[in-house]
Amino acid sequence: QVRLVESGGGLVQPGGSLRLSCAASGFTFSNYGVSWYRQGLGKERELVAFISTMGSITNYADSVKGRFTISRDNVKNTAFLQMNSLKPEDTAVYYCKSRIWSNDYWGQGTQVTVSS
Repeated sequence: QVRLVESGGGLVQPGGSLRLSCAASGFTFSNYGVSWYRQGLGKERELVAFISTMGSITNYADSVKGRFTISRDNVKNTAFLQMNSLKPEDTAVYYCKSRIWSNDYWGQGTQVTVSS
């Protein structure tokens, strides 16, 4: 059974940092890319970052370039999203996703709130 579990969210002040984790199980993690998405209150879900199977390719939304870093550990079957210089507009539920044989699998999400 494919499972993705996010963790690491919380409340942080503007300018602060958080590191999100996405623990994967039930499939060969190293064979598939991983994406992070976010959805703010009343907003559509948007793609934040993507990392390829071995981490050689990464892509970021313009809004987070230079502040967020996506990475993965294929031994620990975990993907990460390091978020620095956080802004109030980064407040959202963050989800990880992996596409396996044309099926999208999502985690349950982790809340990130940036506020003073």
